[in-house]
Amino acid sequence: MKPRLTNHRIAALTLTEVLLVIAALALLAAILLPAWATAKRKSSKIGCVSNLQQIGMSYRMWTDDNFGKYPMQVSVTNDGAMESIATGNVAACFSVLSNTLDNPAILNCPLDTKHFPATNFATIENSNISYFISLDAIDTQPQTLLSGDDNLVVNGIRVQSGILNLHANDVLAWTKERHQGAGNLLLGDGSVQQATGADLTSTAGLATNRLAIP
Repeated sequence: MKPRLTNHRIAALTLTEVLLVIAALALLAAILLPAWATAKRKSSKIGCVSNLQQIGMSYRMWTDDNFGKYPMQVSVTNDGAMESIATGNVAACFSVLSNTLDNPAILNCPLDTKHFPATNFATIENSNISYFISLDAIDTQPQTLLSGDDNLVVNGIRVQSGILNLHANDVLAWTKERHQGAGNLLLGDGSVQQATGADLTSTAGLATNRLAIP
């Protein structure tokens, strides 16, 4: 028996239709990708604020057990980090807080491409940390500067790892690599402020502050 033939033709897209589909997909991507990138950056910004809030809680618990003093004001002989942080060893100070910090990864801002998260406190280094520490924080002053994003610019120069001495006439700013020219500050009362460069100058530049930059 001969096979039955059919006159139906297999439908296929024409070149014009294929180009129209590609153009539609490209247009859709152009619309959605910026929105997705904005949402991702906003989520990461919230993550950075959450990190600093947890760090603030850790400081508070530590000071409650150490007569109102921060680790950078207690000698290493008394389980503090005063001598270590004075040399710019930010990691040593956060290691002291390890009993009250659940995860060392919170010391890394989600938008920080310069540093990378630590996997444990035993091997943590400055390269795992995104936040500076103020050596002159005072527990009895709730608005004292305690910590914040370390991608600082002082008088037009990007800061380097080590001890940074700030003065009242210094002009401070943040680079645009994390929060688009803004940044986050942790204050002594545990609150976190999202601040511009001008806000940073008014907050940190009113008096001499020594910051340990990782």
